[in-house]
Amino acid sequence: MSPLAHPHKALYRVPEAMALLSLSRTAIYEQIRSNRLRSVKRGRSRLIPEAAIAEFVALLERETMKGAA
Repeated sequence: MSPLAHPHKALYRVPEAMALLSLSRTAIYEQIRSNRLRSVKRGRSRLIPEAAIAEFVALLERETMKGAA
């Protein structure tokens, strides 16, 4: 099922976050390791909170603004 079919989920699996952010699996895990994208573990699953996705997008926007100034 497409992640866009449920726009208000609280937690997204990595493949869903990949689709939402247009990033590869490797890029998602790099952002998690560098603490730029928050995530939680539930059992063996890595999940990304909806708020963390919004925060990551805001971070990218701020970085773009700084580079443009």
